Parts: sequence; structure tokens; C-alpha cells
Amino acid sequence: MSLTMTTINSSTVPEKMMKIVKVVFNKMISALLLPLIGIAIFLALWSISAQSIHTSLGEFPGPSAVVKQFSSLYDEHVTERAKSDAFYKRLEKRNAAKLEKDPSYVAKQRKYTGKETFLDQIFTSLITVTCGFLVAAIIAIPLGIWMGLSQKLNSALNPIIQIFKPVSPLAWLPLVTMVVSALYVSDDPMVSKSFLTSLITVSLCSLWPMVINTSIGVSSIDSDLLNVSKVLRLPTFVHIRKIVLPASIPMIFTGMRLSFGVAWMVLIAAEMLAQNPGLGKFVWDEFQNGSSDSLARIMAAVVVIGFIGFLLDRTMLQLQRKVSWDKSSANV
Repeated sequence: MSLTMTTINSSTVPEKMMKIVKVVFNKMISALLLPLIGIAIFLALWSISAQSIHTSLGEFPGPSAVVKQFSSLYDEHVTERAKSDAFYKRLEKRNAAKLEKDPSYVAKQRKYTGKETFLDQIFTSLITVTCGFLVAAIIAIPLGIWMGLSQKLNSALNPIIQIFKPVSPLAWLPLVTMVVSALYVSDDPMVSKSFLTSLITVSLCSLWPMVINTSIGVSSIDSDLLNVSKVLRLPTFVHIRKIVLPASIPMIFTGMRLSFGVAWMVLIAAEMLAQNPGLGKFVWDEFQNGSSDSLARIMAAVVVIGFIGFLLDRTMLQLQRKVSWDKSSANV
């Protein structure tokens, strides 16, 4: 009997090992191999299609032309940074020489006025979209919680939200520009008008998904949790902190992810239309430039815009996994 049990146990060990290997292999295929196959097919189709498209500026850029432009754009950034460093060194030497001659001389500080490089404009766009999104979140999440807790307030504000939700950023931008120009008047402004205009436009357009999803998440909390709060007679803010927020976090983060994507799209459009510094302005400037490399440089910017949008979404997803009790809601 014992010999038979030993034989059965020894035969099941390899089977278990095989099952574990199969599970790991399937996960590796899903996580790495399939995305790589999809990217390879896309690049092949892109390369074939590009060769058959001819424009007034030449052949449509394929993957190799875009990669070449990435290298060129980085070289331009390095060159511009070297010019900037040389400018500040000359300025420092000039001020030092004047101070040596006249100790009472007040040294002048000037900013380097060279053009913004592609990397500079990426950084500018990231700062703008993050600030605009945070402003929208500070307004939208408390408002959404309040609407979810109060049916009357929800009924009062919902028509306004539904009216303004579909308004294009191209419609908001002229209004925001005029308001900022009229109200933001200062001899020594903390931030530029262009930055403030883009920020407000991004905030206005990314506000609504967060408000809607937050209010839905709060209003659909399980009645058992609400009853527990009533039995314990929790104060309003304790009720929100202990019951409302934990229960509605999945829906809140869904709204935040949607809003971040909207914010990024809106920003690029706003920068193109208003010619504010950033990736949108880079795309428009290259379109207006009309050189033989312009299409490849625009396509390089398009790839970067898409990749940054993907990273922003993944960042929000990882944050949701950290704070959410429902891990299944943060799998997509």
C-alpha cells in the first residue's frame, strides 16, 4: 500500500511542475510576446504604407525616418544646452569684470533667449498637463462626493454638467484667453499668460469625467455600509473618510484616468491653436516650416505624444492599485 502511494505521489510531482511551467509560459506570452508581435506587425504595415504615400513635402515618413529624427532632435537639444551654458559663462565673466572695476556695480542677470528644444517642449507640456489635471481633481472630486451624497444637489447640477461636458477645447480657448488677458495683469507675473491659459483650458475640459464618475461611485455605495455608518452615528467627515472614499475609490480613479487622457489631448490642441509653448506648438511649427524633414519630425512628435499618454494612464493605474481595496478594478 505504501509503495503504491509513493508511486502516485512521485507521478503527480512532474504533473504539478508542468502545470506551473505552463502557467508561467502563458503569462510570459501574454505580457511580452503578444505585444511584441502586435508592434512588429504595426511597424511592418506602417513601413509598407509609407512608401506608397507621396505628399508635397516628399514621401511619408516610415519608422526608420522617425528614428533618425529622434537622434537629430536629441543632438539639437545638446547643442542648444551648450549654447545656453556658454551664454551664462560669458554673462558671469562680464559681471565679474565690471564688479572688479566698480565694487558698487549691480550685476545684471539675463535669461538665455534661445529656442526651446523638443525635449524642453516635452517637459513644458508635462508640467502644464499635470498642473491642469491637479486643479481639476481638487475641484471635481469634492464636488462629485457632494453630489453623490445629495440627490437634490445632483439634480440641480447634472444638467449643467451634461451641457458643458461635450464642449470642445477649441471653443473654450478663445474665452479663456480673453479672460486671462483681462484679469491677469502684472508687471512681474509668477507664471506666463500662455501657461495659465493652457492650464485653465485643460482643467475645464478634464473636470467633467471626474465629477460624473465620482458622483456615481458615491451614490452607488452598498446600503449595508451606509447602515453601518448610521448605526455608529459617524460624523459627516468621518463618514466620508471611513465609508465613502474607500468604497468609491475604484470609480473615482476611473474618472481620473479618463480625465488625464482628456487633459493630455486637450493640451496638445490648445498649444497648437494658441501657439503656447509645448509639443502642440512644436507640431504646428514643423507643419508651417515645410522642410523635407518636417513630416518625420511631426511623426516623431506624434509617437512621443502617444507614448506619454500611455505612461500617464499606466501611472494612474499603478496609483489605483496602491490605494484601492478592489484590485480587480485596476487590471485594465
